[in-house]
Amino acid sequence: MTAPPPPAALAPSPAETILWTDPQRAEVFRAWLTGIAAAQQLLPDTVRLASADASFRRYFRVDTSIPGTPTRIVMDAPPDKENSDPFVQVAKLMAEAGVTAPQVLEWDRPNGFLLLDDLGRQTMLDVIDPAKPDASRPLYDQAIDALIRWQLASQPGVLPPYGRALLERELALFPEWYIGRHRGVAIEGKLKERLDRSFKLIVESNLASPSVYVHRDFMPRNLMVGNGSTLGVLDFQDAVYGPITYDIASLMRDAFLSWDEEFVLDITVRYWQAARQAGLPVDEDFGAFYRAVEWMGLQRHLKVAGIFARLTLRDGKPRYLADTPRFIAYIRATASRYMELTPLVRVIDEVEGTSPLTGLAYGRV
Repeated sequence: MTAPPPPAALAPSPAETILWTDPQRAEVFRAWLTGIAAAQQLLPDTVRLASADASFRRYFRVDTSIPGTPTRIVMDAPPDKENSDPFVQVAKLMAEAGVTAPQVLEWDRPNGFLLLDDLGRQTMLDVIDPAKPDASRPLYDQAIDALIRWQLASQPGVLPPYGRALLERELALFPEWYIGRHRGVAIEGKLKERLDRSFKLIVESNLASPSVYVHRDFMPRNLMVGNGSTLGVLDFQDAVYGPITYDIASLMRDAFLSWDEEFVLDITVRYWQAARQAGLPVDEDFGAFYRAVEWMGLQRHLKVAGIFARLTLRDGKPRYLADTPRFIAYIRATASRYMELTPLVRVIDEVEGTSPLTGLAYGRV
């Protein structure tokens, strides 16, 4: 016999169904949400999990009584694990640059709770059909427009510098976490020498690019559709001031999506032309610019492969490691194009047990 439902007064609200590892934090959250509900026209009993990311941040969605604005987003960012100050700072910078990004409506800084406007449920990645690049071109044009606006707002001394120390620290993630801990290969002898030599070349190449504001994860998964002719931009809290090549590299050499080289070249040319027209400091020679983008992409791919291995081995998030074959393919394809990076190709082949590539590819090979 099925038990009758509990009385309405005893039934758990959606807020109570969200899992909290710290009951005290759950109470603080409920008190904060209730306290701002009237001013922000929120319906606290409707709060539910919206998403979580690779960090310790979580996002909730809550209904409102505002006509035409059905929902808001709440960010749960425990201050002992996540610093929300950069998010708030960059959100303001993006708004000033004319980029659509979440507006911070309320901020409980001591406890790490933020109320944001809701940019919708569909990402650019959700609506892209990888088999139809032509149909995706308008979305990439919107992404380029947002990127140009962001870069045009750049000023030195506002965001942390993306300099040598950070570049080298990022690259070190690959040998430590991917090669050493994930693949179980010792970082020593000729392998270490080849890595050191390749990493030095990559860092020097990237430092040679002019600096602008860098989103640092500018890809379809972090771009929201549904705002007319503009895309909303998320996940920008790690923004820095660094190489102009970085964001276009991450847009076209994605963590979760691969394109044929023809489409990658087409969109990169479109960005390069728009950047030149806007007066941004891109190389006047597209070939030189494209080479710089590729070398910047290597930096990102090596870093992300290391991060994805760390997320699995240290943080217990194995789904990320499933995408590392895409990054290894990117690394091998790009490094194979440049004779001076032959040592890096040899490292990859040794670690992966593969043979050198003879063609060009973007994605799984």
